[in-house]
Amino acid sequence: MMSATLDQPVKGPTFHPISPGRKIKNRVASSLFLIAFGIAVVPLVWVLWMVIERGWYAVTRSGWWTHSLQGVLPEQFAGGVYHAIYGSLVQAAVAAVVAVPLGLMAAVYLVEYGTGVLAKATTFMVDVLAGVPSIVAALFIFSLWIATMGFPQSSFAVSLALVLLMLPVVVRNTEEMLKLVPDELREASYALGIPKWITILRVVVPTALPGIISGVLLSVARVIGETAPVLVLVGYSRSINFDIFEGNMASLPLLIYTELTNPQHAGFLRIWGAALTLIILVGILNLAAALVTRMLTARR
Repeated sequence: MMSATLDQPVKGPTFHPISPGRKIKNRVASSLFLIAFGIAVVPLVWVLWMVIERGWYAVTRSGWWTHSLQGVLPEQFAGGVYHAIYGSLVQAAVAAVVAVPLGLMAAVYLVEYGTGVLAKATTFMVDVLAGVPSIVAALFIFSLWIATMGFPQSSFAVSLALVLLMLPVVVRNTEEMLKLVPDELREASYALGIPKWITILRVVVPTALPGIISGVLLSVARVIGETAPVLVLVGYSRSINFDIFEGNMASLPLLIYTELTNPQHAGFLRIWGAALTLIILVGILNLAAALVTRMLTARR
């Protein structure tokens, strides 16, 4: 009896076999998630394939990336969308120059200093801006910048509308990145007698910089394809315009909208080619965001 008792384990097995019921539930749940994933991916793949199939011919023609449509007749498939690419990039870049500093400072305030009524009001306004449709932002800039202040329709007005759409994305992303910085880093800096504002500039922001840059690039990718601001705030031009404060300026969404009225086959090719070009630009920005994040993270 004594030997048999000693041979017995002190405690039961740590891991018990999974019951058949739990296995069935796990398989059912996995199957449902897989089906839902397939349902969500199929329309995306279908749309992407359609755009590539119909736009590939245009984007691979000579001059598509280096020429404008100046002097090109509606029935001619010639020239390119260089002027529209330039307009889209310039409008998004100007919006980023304005929105990124404001978004960074607002996020730093909310995370590091924000308390009381002002912080709550700032958070509420950011939430409101995040839900504002692009057409509302465009109409607001039109009524304020053009109708009230008397400035002409221009690419800069489009950038102001894009600022309203980009700002909440930058604020929310930067706010989340700053919250991920461990408090131990802040406390170690304070223990050395370093002021709070220097701690933020030299410790907190550099630590969160990879995520901040990634969020900024993603916000640019989000607004570069907005259509409502360019329809309301600037006219279409078939040639390039380097003046952002005056005159019409093309962009890829505006070119697509304009060519919809062209019944010729050349218009059909330009529509799908511009759509594929826009997808390529957005993909490049997303890829750049991933690469920048990986490079900055690897250096730490």
